[in-house]
Amino acid sequence: MAEPTSPAKSSAPKSPTPPVQVQGQDSHAKQPSLTPQPQSPQSPAEEQNAILEADLDAGAPGDDGYETDSHSTSSTSLSATVRDYVFENNRRYHKFKEGRYLIPNDEPEQEREDMKHAMVVNLCGGQLHVAPLHNPQNIIDIGTGTGIWAIDIGDEYPEADVIGNDLSPIQPGWVPPNVRFQVDDAEADWVYGPDTFDLVHARHVCMAIKNWPRLVRQAYTAIKPGGWLELQELRFVIQCDDDTMPPSYSYGKFVDLCMEGFSKFGINPLAMEKNHELLTEGGFENVTEKVWKVPIGIWPKDRKMKTIGLYNRSMIIDALQAVSMAPLTRGLGWTAAQVEVFLIEVRKSLMDSSVHSYLTFHVVTGQKPRGGS
Repeated sequence: MAEPTSPAKSSAPKSPTPPVQVQGQDSHAKQPSLTPQPQSPQSPAEEQNAILEADLDAGAPGDDGYETDSHSTSSTSLSATVRDYVFENNRRYHKFKEGRYLIPNDEPEQEREDMKHAMVVNLCGGQLHVAPLHNPQNIIDIGTGTGIWAIDIGDEYPEADVIGNDLSPIQPGWVPPNVRFQVDDAEADWVYGPDTFDLVHARHVCMAIKNWPRLVRQAYTAIKPGGWLELQELRFVIQCDDDTMPPSYSYGKFVDLCMEGFSKFGINPLAMEKNHELLTEGGFENVTEKVWKVPIGIWPKDRKMKTIGLYNRSMIIDALQAVSMAPLTRGLGWTAAQVEVFLIEVRKSLMDSSVHSYLTFHVVTGQKPRGGS
């Protein structure tokens, strides 16, 4: 991976560009009906090392199926440069800071993000966050996407002022009165004052962030003494606890190629593996990391994990083109047709329930010292 670069220097200091306020959206994405069930807490070691028992009958006809409502979004109060989109290989990308983010922002991708939100909340026993919050007043969600986490956290803490920022103005307008959205780049200079937030939250941004140390530094400054930073990420390394995953597993090859493609743009999705270290070195206290296994497919015997595996597989299959098209075509020089042919084999591998594969979901939290500044 290319090393992260420092912000360009100029002879005269520049003021940060203020984020654009998002208003006037006319619809709300529906959350998939995956109802979280309470679960007893486990230690990180227990969660990471627990063996998922396979269901030997997995893969029977009728076990699969997922349906989601489509939705549309619009914006009427933003400048043309922010509101416009770029179309490439039949997918829609953001126009604001074009090329900064390699994943589409169209309706299929928005539906997938909301499905992923439902899956993660269920995986975590209904928790939206791990950091212990007590009457938070200010919360920000970095890279908010569809805004679904910000909306849910706004409902959970109605007294808190919640901000969600993103490069794309795709969030709904019908939101709790304490929630607002801004178009902004989290890797640009932050415009928020020091000691502002009780919680800075970021989830699923590993395919966008180039300079994690700078992001953590800016978050530290913006967090109140005693406040928290929470980073939630899926680790895109395919794992298997038995011998059911062959070396030729196509989804494993898919992940390797995408990692190579992202590296051409200075992005390392596995940089999130150092988040615990970054928070510790960045001055945070009480740094913890919790890890959950996320099965791919319906192979687990446990009913809850089977449901999560179904959602995860559906989410991954829906993401194959979105995640790979730009890295493989722009980064590795593939044609769109070559990508589509390759994805046929990848989809087949994901539907094989005899392979007991899984990803891991990591939540790293850290607290700014109460005497910190």
